[in-house]
Amino acid sequence: MPAPACATTASTRAWIRQRPRSGSTGRRAKRCEGRPMPMRDSHWSEAVARLQAAGEAYALVTVMATAGSTPRERGAKMVVSAADTYASIGGGQLEYLVVQRARECLAAGQALQEVKQFPLAAEAQQCCGGSVAIFIETFVPQRREVCLFGAGHVAAALAGILVQTETRVTCIDNRAELLAQLPAGERLQCLFEAQPEDAVARLPAGASVFVLTHDHALDYRLVSALLQRGGWRRLGLIGSQTKSLRFRHRLGRDGFSEAQLAALECPVGLPEVQGKLPMEVAVSIAASILAEPVAATDTDAAMGWPQMRAALRDTEQSS
Repeated sequence: MPAPACATTASTRAWIRQRPRSGSTGRRAKRCEGRPMPMRDSHWSEAVARLQAAGEAYALVTVMATAGSTPRERGAKMVVSAADTYASIGGGQLEYLVVQRARECLAAGQALQEVKQFPLAAEAQQCCGGSVAIFIETFVPQRREVCLFGAGHVAAALAGILVQTETRVTCIDNRAELLAQLPAGERLQCLFEAQPEDAVARLPAGASVFVLTHDHALDYRLVSALLQRGGWRRLGLIGSQTKSLRFRHRLGRDGFSEAQLAALECPVGLPEVQGKLPMEVAVSIAASILAEPVAATDTDAAMGWPQMRAALRDTEQSS
């Protein structure tokens, strides 16, 4: 069966789209107007908007100060992600070094700010003879990870709500026609699996997982596999109190502990929402998800104005 139209992977069994890198960026420039590094033809502001919409980390690079002859003027900007670069601060070895440093900052996995000086002759080996101060600021999305087993009415409604928030959603089903009807978006990934329980081993650690399928037998296989695997933040199962009691009794007979059974949420969602329509159930589950705190950004590494002013003063004095 072909992959659904909403899938963002090259293969229906792949989790993350592997985008081609920008190409080799190690060529040493011999002059300031050397050939720029390969990059996507995009204004830096458009790149920021796309990366934010996709929930992808990026670094915003700005030329804060210049002294002597330099490739670009103050205020020039570019954007660096883990795999791509957008716009340019002049190309050549300077840009290569800046991109390398920006990706080192991104690898830290938190919001960082720094001003770094680049003497063009000494460090970038460019004959301009000037120097630049580069401001690097990283933006790391603080988002939730939610995995939905099932693409029926409740899952579709729930996915439609969550993709409008800082939530990354993966929807898994063995019915490609339903996956194809889910709302398209950068934050939604659809995965077709003939045997959905095969996807359990590949779930991202720390995700909130909700079993919302149309088949009670499949529900049981999924819950069993998920309880055995562990590593999720939440595990929810759609169903009534009667279904909950029957599943817990059977899971207990199959050897699962009381602690494991206590971690299973069934019924799932906020008890204050009593409606049974698909959208009402979806709103109930979505509210319980959005009520969970998202890890706060670490601000210890943020650069204050005194540190930035001192770095810029050093650049001016070196001219």
